[in-house]
Amino acid sequence: MAEESNIDLKNTESSEFGEIKIAPRVLEIVSSIASVKVKGVNRMRGSFSNSMNELFGHKEFNKGVKLDFNDDQLNVDVYVYLEYGVSVPQVALEIQKQVKQQLLFMTELQVNEVNVHVEGIVPQKDSVKIDPDQLFSDNEDSKGDNSESN
Repeated sequence: MAEESNIDLKNTESSEFGEIKIAPRVLEIVSSIASVKVKGVNRMRGSFSNSMNELFGHKEFNKGVKLDFNDDQLNVDVYVYLEYGVSVPQVALEIQKQVKQQLLFMTELQVNEVNVHVEGIVPQKDSVKIDPDQLFSDNEDSKGDNSESN
């Protein structure tokens, strides 16, 4: 496995204190959090190990993001699941805007492009409440009606 190299921040002023390096994992986390906060995003794509870690209480914030940093150009790929009923182009544009804005604000890195990959649509869950005392009330009423008419 190739070792990930840190990204050097180029400061416009001459830095008399030293250099600043950011791990790619930090940029992935910033991108992931910015994406999840967009209205209409259900979750980020994760792997089996991410799901298992979350079951045991360890939240992974860098899932669903892939970075490509070449020749001082940062390209971000974001993999998301959206809520059913949202406008896919509008949500994708908002994700692009938020990721670019947050990376610029937090790291002063210029993002070349943000590619949004919609992995799927998550349907809304029906919130049907079941009364345990009335589990078979509909079935009993129909049986009662049939027995009385015979």
